[in-house]
Amino acid sequence: MTEPTITLYGMSLSGHAHRVEAFLTILGLRHRYVETTPELRRSEEYLAMNPLGQLPVLVDGDTVVPDSNAILVYLAGRYDASGLWHPKDPVQAAAVQRWLSIAAGEIRFGPSRARFLTVWGGPHSMADAQATAARVLPFMDGHLAARDWLAAERATIADLACYAYVARAPEGGVALDPYPALRRWLERVEALPGFTAMPHAPVSQPA
Repeated sequence: MTEPTITLYGMSLSGHAHRVEAFLTILGLRHRYVETTPELRRSEEYLAMNPLGQLPVLVDGDTVVPDSNAILVYLAGRYDASGLWHPKDPVQAAAVQRWLSIAAGEIRFGPSRARFLTVWGGPHSMADAQATAARVLPFMDGHLAARDWLAAERATIADLACYAYVARAPEGGVALDPYPALRRWLERVEALPGFTAMPHAPVSQPA
C-alpha cells in the first residue's frame, strides 16, 4: 500500500487539529498524523510551513495549508465532490463563514481559553474567558433551538469547526447543562458517519 500523500501536523488535545482530523476521516482520506511538540513547532522545518508556529498544518503533496479553518475550506473544495460541506449558495456560504469566525473568535476566547487555562495554565484571565463563554453558549443554544445544524439544513464545516471546544467546555469549568439544544447538537455531530469525538484532557496536568 502506498504511503498517504496528506500529512497533518497537530496535537491530540487540540480542538483546532481535531476538527481537521475529523473531516479527513469523514471524507475517507488516508493521511499521516504527526504529533507536533513545542520543539518541532520552533524548528526551521515547521516555521517554513507556518511562520507563526501555530497548529495545525496540512501538507497535501506540494500544497501546504496552515490554519484549521482554512484547511477545512481547502479539503471541502478539493475533496468533497458533493459540495455539501462548504455550500456555494451565497446565503449558506455566508452562514458557514459566520460560524467559522465565531469558532475563531468567541469560542476560541471563551470555552477554549477556559479549558486551556484549567488544563495547562497561562497568563490570561479566566474570568474573561468564562464571561465570553457565558455569552456565546446561550447564543448557540438559542440558534439551535429550532434547527439541527449551525449553517444549513445539514452538517457543514461550520459544525466541525465549532464542535471540539464546545464539547469539552466542562474541562474549563464551563457547564453545558443549561443548554439542551446545544447538547443535542453535540450528539448529532458525534453521530456523523466516520466522526471521532474530541479526546478528553487528563484530569490533572502540570500548568
